[in-house]
Amino acid sequence: MPVPTLTTPRLVLRQIRAGDAAALFPVLSDPDVMTWWSSGPHQLPTETANYVASNAAEGQGFACWAITLGDDVAIGWVILIDGKPDVKEIGYILHRDHWRGGIAREAVARVIDYGFAELKLRRIWADTDPENSGSIALLDRLGFRREGHLRGEWETHIGVRDALIFGLLRDEWTMETTK
Repeated sequence: MPVPTLTTPRLVLRQIRAGDAAALFPVLSDPDVMTWWSSGPHQLPTETANYVASNAAEGQGFACWAITLGDDVAIGWVILIDGKPDVKEIGYILHRDHWRGGIAREAVARVIDYGFAELKLRRIWADTDPENSGSIALLDRLGFRREGHLRGEWETHIGVRDALIFGLLRDEWTMETTK
């Protein structure tokens, strides 16, 4: 089942499509963007095509929205990954040209709002590297609380990494957090 289109004053979040691969190759091949990702920068457009196609496939246990500025060109995405009943993990990635402009905050906040208001989730959580200061700042601004530090949790392209776990409960969420 495709994800519903979500909007904000600046953004249109729509179902990610396999055809978004060309627009997302600059994101997924950028070493700075991919530093904290679970895999390294993509070397070839075919790698991105396969990766995006897998994220666009329905029935995979997650919902993935392409972030667009209303022109239908994907500049990143937000994903909600199934977990326990009424609990989902959130993840996000954004083209470097759009960092520090509030777009990630706006897109992630809209998906969180959808998760709590429409899906009736009780909890949304996130996992980030302890050195990923940008993601940690975003989660803090959105009202997430640091809940744990998992040592040696991930084996990535930059070595074995710890994970910080952040959580947000429906009762703690307000759109006011995003302003």
